[in-house]
Order: sequence, then C-alpha cells, then structure tokens
Amino acid sequence: MAREQVFNFSAGPSVLPLPVLERAKAELADYHGSGMSVMEMSHRSPLFQEIFDGAKAKLKAALSVPDTHEILFLQGGATLQFASIPMNLLEGGTADYAVTGNFSGKAAAEAQKYGTVHIAADTGATGHDRIPSQAELQLSRDAKYFYYCSNNTIYGTEWQYVPETAAPLVCDMSSDILSRPVDVSRYGLIYAGAQKNMAPAGLTVVILDRALLGRELPFTPEVMRYQTLVKHDSMLNTPPCWCIYMLGLMLDWVAEQGGVRGMEERKRERAAKLYDYLDDSGLFIAHARPGSRSDMNVTFRTGSAELDAAFVRGAAARGLLNVKGHRITGGMRASLYNAMPMEGVDALIAYMKEFEVQHHV
Repeated sequence: MAREQVFNFSAGPSVLPLPVLERAKAELADYHGSGMSVMEMSHRSPLFQEIFDGAKAKLKAALSVPDTHEILFLQGGATLQFASIPMNLLEGGTADYAVTGNFSGKAAAEAQKYGTVHIAADTGATGHDRIPSQAELQLSRDAKYFYYCSNNTIYGTEWQYVPETAAPLVCDMSSDILSRPVDVSRYGLIYAGAQKNMAPAGLTVVILDRALLGRELPFTPEVMRYQTLVKHDSMLNTPPCWCIYMLGLMLDWVAEQGGVRGMEERKRERAAKLYDYLDDSGLFIAHARPGSRSDMNVTFRTGSAELDAAFVRGAAARGLLNVKGHRITGGMRASLYNAMPMEGVDALIAYMKEFEVQHHV
C-alpha cells in the first residue's frame, strides 16, 4: 500500500507527520549545503551545535520550561530512567510510586534495588482500568519523590490531574508529552522516550530541576549521573544526533499547528469522536473507565478473542495498521498521537461500524 492509503495506529514507534518526513528527506544527503547528512556530522561540530541548540530552545519554548530546569537529550530509552531516577534522587531512602500500568510497575521494581519503594496506589486489581483519585494516594511523609506515568499506553488510561504531593514530582510523560500544556515548574523531573510524539526511537528527553542535582548514589555510573550530564550539556558521549535533528523538525511542525494548545484541541476532538462511538456500540467495549481515559491510546475489545483477531485482520487489509492490542491485554488499541489526522479516526470508525453490522448478534 502507498502511504496515502495507510493510517498507522502504532503505539510506538509511531506515525510522523508527512511534512516532517518530506523535509528530512530533502535534507537527508546534504544538510543546508554542507555536503553532509546530519547522520555523518561530528557532534562536536559548530553545525551540529546549531541543530542541538535549536532543538533545545524549541522544546523549552513549546513546554514553557522555566530557567530553574535543565533539558537533557539522552539515550537508553525511557527504560534506562527506571534506574537513573532512583540512582540520582532516592539517596537510599523512600520513594512513592503510583502503579497504574505496566511501565510504572517496572519502574517501581527497578527502584527497589536502590532504596525503599512505597506503593502509593496500585490499580492492578481492576486491570488498570482507571487512575486513582488524589484522596486514594497513600503518601509517605519522608518520600524523596513521587513517581507516576501520566499516560498508560497498554491499558489506555491517562492522569487528568497533577498529584498534590510534598515530595518532588517525577513523571514519565513518554506517550502524552507535547499533547497538552504542562506546568513544568511543578515537577522535579519529567522524562519521555521520543518515539510517540517527538521523534524517532533513540532519543530520551529529561527535564529536571537543578535543585535535585548532586544527590546521586556513589556507585552511579558517570553516564547516568544527571549532574555530569548537565555539566556536559548532554554530550558526555555522542548523543543521538539524528533524533535530535528530527525533534527540531517535529517542534517546528507543532508550532505551525498552533503549538501545544493546538495539539491539545486536536487530540481531544479525535479521542472524543472514537470514545463516543465506543460508548454507543453494541459490540465494542472500551477498557478504560470514563474520567481516566487516555486521549493518546484508546483500548477496546469485542469480548471475543476470535472476533478481535478478525477485526485486526480486516483493519490491516483496509490500511488501518497496528490496531492489535498489546500482548498483555489483547483486544485492540488505536494510538492517536499528535501526527494522527482526523481522517484516520473517521476511517477506523467507518470500519468498526461495518464490522459491527456484520458480527453483532
């Protein structure tokens, strides 16, 4: 199938805007008359430094990052931060973790190696189909930080509020960053793998309050010490150069669409249309409860594994790709990241309606 015949609902690596890909294609072999691709440049060169500084400035502007916070462009994926965060912030003490999905559970398990993890909330008993309320959070008095994942890609839930805590907030925003405004000043640390809303896989963005620097455990590897990484401006070693360049292009595109607020309006419209259909459907069932639903990852099923498999096959035949749910949950998942056009949602709903007429008893 040609690109114009396909809508890619992958949870990540995910769809990128066509204008961004076309611009990258035009600059691929010869970046701005340099005779080199960005993939060939020295990361120490003045030309790449311009790319790096530009991407950093654009991200700071897009998220209104205050001067109290540093921006790091790192590698290792979001998963490396499961260990980096407790190594740098836990100080052998206690941290509160809200377990609302697979990745926050993995992060909590990793942190236990470096101190005490107190589970402030765990929604596993109901299949992670909701986000706990503020009143449900069981917070420790002496917590070094409170950790949560703002959007759960596998289960399709999303925090609709920012937790109130005495401890610094640490948040994995991998799958909803740049989709809504964030008051960065309220957070000690925000991190995100880029492969959802920011860039191709390979880049991890960390935004952290400088007041938290210098707390790392003595055995923390140098390449994982936030203080060292800040000192070297993310260039202790070779950074993911191509992905940083692509982040800059993505941020230009976001700005052209009305910035983060424009992204928020579009994602709400996309998600509302799909959830409205699901709530009226006699066949399809949304997994996440109202009030906790993700605007980025809509998870649903028919209640029959056979019908789910048939739906996924039929969707792929129509160019509706990667709607199969995660192996942990089964069912279906439509990821509606920033680059997904409304036409993709309309095409998915049209197919769902046809499928329901054919299979609903």
